Amino acid sequence: MMAADNANPVVFEVAKQRPVTVEEEKDDVYDEIDAREVFDLIRHINDPEHPLTLEELNVVQEDLICINNKENFVSVHFTPTIPHCSMATLIGLSIRVCLLRSLPNRFKIDVIITPGSHMSEQAINKQLADKERIAAAIENSHLLNVVHQCLNTKRKQ
Repeated sequence: MMAADNANPVVFEVAKQRPVTVEEEKDDVYDEIDAREVFDLIRHINDPEHPLTLEELNVVQEDLICINNKENFVSVHFTPTIPHCSMATLIGLSIRVCLLRSLPNRFKIDVIITPGSHMSEQAINKQLADKERIAAAIENSHLLNVVHQCLNTKRKQ
């Protein structure tokens, strides 16, 4: 096993689970997707190097998620814990796969490194925006197994 890039990460307090309202549970009521719903989908993704979630490491934050329901667009900025994180592309891929599997397929999804938070920000953003690279990554069984380990969440209630 490789040594972690950030051996002693800062662990942040997690947000409380959002209570589901009666209106949200009704199938016949149109409910637009909001930033909190997207955050709830990705907050429990496991970090590939630590036994912590992306929320606990402050890699994902609700205020860095933008939704445009009219234009079917979701943008998620994520912030690696250190500027030279070697797992940033894998983290971005895990976020993208989670959202592709969870959101209606009408949404265009952008997963982007928070500006100024990584030394290879442009190269990683280019990889994460390349549909052919994403498709190839998902077809790679070893890489897909690693992504599944990140997505195999143990939700805390």
